[in-house]
Amino acid sequence: MDMMKAVAVVKDGLADVKVPRPQPGERDLLVRVQAVAVNPVDTIQQPAETGQAPRVIGWDVAGVVEEVGPKCTLFRPGDEVYYAGDITRPGGFSEYHVVDERIVGRKPKTLSFAEAAALPLTSLTAWEGLFEHLGISKQGMAGERVLIVGAAGGVGSIATQLANRAGLTVIGTASRPESRDWVLAHGAHHVVVHGQAFEPQLSELGLYPVDYVFCLNEVHTQWDNMLSALRPKGRICTILPPREPLNFRPMADKSVTWSIEAMFTRAKYRTPDMDAQHRALSQLANWIDAGEIRTTLAERRSPICAAQVNIAFAKLRSRRTIGKIVLEGFQD
Repeated sequence: MDMMKAVAVVKDGLADVKVPRPQPGERDLLVRVQAVAVNPVDTIQQPAETGQAPRVIGWDVAGVVEEVGPKCTLFRPGDEVYYAGDITRPGGFSEYHVVDERIVGRKPKTLSFAEAAALPLTSLTAWEGLFEHLGISKQGMAGERVLIVGAAGGVGSIATQLANRAGLTVIGTASRPESRDWVLAHGAHHVVVHGQAFEPQLSELGLYPVDYVFCLNEVHTQWDNMLSALRPKGRICTILPPREPLNFRPMADKSVTWSIEAMFTRAKYRTPDMDAQHRALSQLANWIDAGEIRTTLAERRSPICAAQVNIAFAKLRSRRTIGKIVLEGFQD
């Protein structure tokens, strides 16, 4: 049995392990991993049950297709790809990784593997939140306003660019000078202070009320603030469930629509439209290669090993990271 290097969650934290090289299923690609980004979802994974294979993590991958399953039609060996993967299957911190081709996109030609690995999970979350849940058109939205709460993070950095490209007036929230600069550099037209009431800040800018709110932070801490900023019949999308009870009366008074975006839903439940993620990543690659969207890679680390992943996790937990951290290359 061929074995490969991987990083797994174990009882005491993270460990470098050897696991069997996987075999692709009917619609799977076997990918030779080149780079993997870290995400908050990685930091909350639990070790495998006793007697089960180690729990390999990592859900933001760029690599090269090594083999394809017998029913694959979208890719062939040698193709360069990027994807976020499936939370119910082993992650991508491994030398080889299997993934359903319907949630994979071709890697942008103009990006390195590390630059591409920074994008899939956050880009799909931003894409589905804006275009599917909030109902924003991919173009021609001039005159409408979106407030992105937490615009300096990984999802926010992509959502800002996508909303700008769609023609919206984009207002991002930030709390530090460096995060404010990052938000403006990625396409926001205005920035408001994250820890203060939104309505008076928006009024001062002549931008009250907003048509959409995309919340990328804790819901309960911003709920009343967001509803106050939103117009009647407006829409809110969050990427986290609330951790505390919410007051729905203001939402009912304004007839607000609220939805939750969870990027892993399609793969987890094998929905009939799984290939929507393939199409989204492929379109995003076109926009990147045309210079309309740029990577949010902020830091590269090497090699891919438990020690480097631990360093990246510590930075994520500090809640002061801007952009994405990517690990690349396995040691021989």
